[in-house]
Amino acid sequence: MPSRPEPLRQPLRPGGSPGSRTAGIILAAGASRRLGRPKQLLPYGSGVLLDAVLATVHNCAFSQTVLALGAAAAEVQRAVDTSGCDVVLNPDFGDGCASSIAAALAAVRPDTDAVVLLLGDQPGVSAASVRAVLDALQPAGSGAAAAAGTAAGTAQTAQVARAGIAVCRYDDGVGHPLAFARRLIPELAALHGDKAVWKLLEQRADDVVEVRTPGPVPLDVDTEEDYRRLLDGLQGVR
Repeated sequence: MPSRPEPLRQPLRPGGSPGSRTAGIILAAGASRRLGRPKQLLPYGSGVLLDAVLATVHNCAFSQTVLALGAAAAEVQRAVDTSGCDVVLNPDFGDGCASSIAAALAAVRPDTDAVVLLLGDQPGVSAASVRAVLDALQPAGSGAAAAAGTAAGTAQTAQVARAGIAVCRYDDGVGHPLAFARRLIPELAALHGDKAVWKLLEQRADDVVEVRTPGPVPLDVDTEEDYRRLLDGLQGVR
């Protein structure tokens, strides 16, 4: 796993289709209780973990980037270059991930067409994956959806046309980035708890499209063992 995402040959479209407005939400407010130190500031590559995530996000050309901080917020802001981000502080970070999503969504511009959720401790997510989930939210007849609209792919096109949520289907499971169309944002903002976003995907199964993404679900860091595995992967590509 590279320390910095490789730059794209061309920047991503700001949101799946011409003229659309997208917001990237980075969830980095957790208290790192199992790790015992701020995971956002773990050394990684030439910087820290959150630096690598932000490097990917800068390649995504979002219309707006919102960074949700909570535990160790002051320390993170001193150590990490957050320029280009709208930083929101979540004082209720102990209530679970949904509280950070709600805090970030409160800062999202009202004309936003789609939001993408990314984790601040998951540097292996690529900008290409972000592009793929945003493309999956396009209506049939535009972009990738139009290309899928062959005689053999009529059913797939219909699914894409209905999609309000797009997720990555990796070789070993479903994972981030997750994209949500504007009509799902109120439900996303009303969630409570730590795993609520996954419950929303279950409840809205007919609204979900899975985007085939090669490789395993990118590692996120909750424990020292997770961090060692992440570093092992980084060394493996050098």
